[in-house]
Amino acid sequence: MLDSLGGKTALVTGAGQGMGRAIAVEMARHGASAVAVADRNAQTAVLTAESVRAAGAKSEVIVSDLRVRDDIGTMVTRAAERFDGLDVLVDNAGVIESTVTTDHDRAVDSLSEEVWDAVYEVNLKAAWLTTKFAAPYLRRSLRGPAIVNAVDLSPVRCNCFCPGVIDTPLARGHFAAGEDRDSREREMTAPQLVDRLGRPEEVARLACFLASDSAAFITGAAYVIDGGALAWRGVKG
Repeated sequence: MLDSLGGKTALVTGAGQGMGRAIAVEMARHGASAVAVADRNAQTAVLTAESVRAAGAKSEVIVSDLRVRDDIGTMVTRAAERFDGLDVLVDNAGVIESTVTTDHDRAVDSLSEEVWDAVYEVNLKAAWLTTKFAAPYLRRSLRGPAIVNAVDLSPVRCNCFCPGVIDTPLARGHFAAGEDRDSREREMTAPQLVDRLGRPEEVARLACFLASDSAAFITGAAYVIDGGALAWRGVKG
């Protein structure tokens, strides 16, 4: 499996930390020739790129604000031009409302429009725009092009992963935003059959499989990686 991405070039958004960093590095370990590291934080993106290179792949840091349409277009173009094409797109970037507001009251009738817009623009609109801009390059790829996100670009394979509670800086910030950090973590992991936080590396291995030729007959699928929470839908006492 460590050559499952042999020679592919990839763009990973939100790759400065957490799942994105783990995915970028794991892709290098699995034989990707190059990984573009996109993030709005230049410092964390540089650290990820260094790890990607240490794992054996070329890397390019691309600082991009996914709430800005032109940034997204430039991000995709830079990645494709730097590595002479694009084979894999991983729309990993995402935010939760607790990371963009200090207001503890985030009920639907009190959440501010500004916070709603931030979550929508990063989690949904940016994924669409990134896919839109990347589509022409992916269609030209002769190395088994794949998207880990959307479903209507056949013959480009498109799959997604649906993570549960993963131990990332984003998740830890969400726990800390509550009145009792430990209680919030227990509340979020209680519905799981596997009694712990997921690890970014576990998600990264799934993303690499979906992007690889080992998954050549898999498309239009959603893979849940949540410690069994969705399957059980119970709560531990």
